[in-house]
Amino acid sequence: MTTANRYRIVIRCPLCGEKYILRGKQNENGEYETGFKQCVCGNEDRLIIEATPE
Repeated sequence: MTTANRYRIVIRCPLCGEKYILRGKQNENGEYETGFKQCVCGNEDRLIIEATPE
């Protein structure tokens, strides 16, 4: 993985306010792959995801 295709991903949970900062890459479907599954409060679906290239 080169730095050209890496992204800084910020995931925020609107239910509990938790914030996660991860690194990942974008797949062919336009989704970001970080390995993140769910928030500590159990929220899997309603997440705010922001991505910026590194």
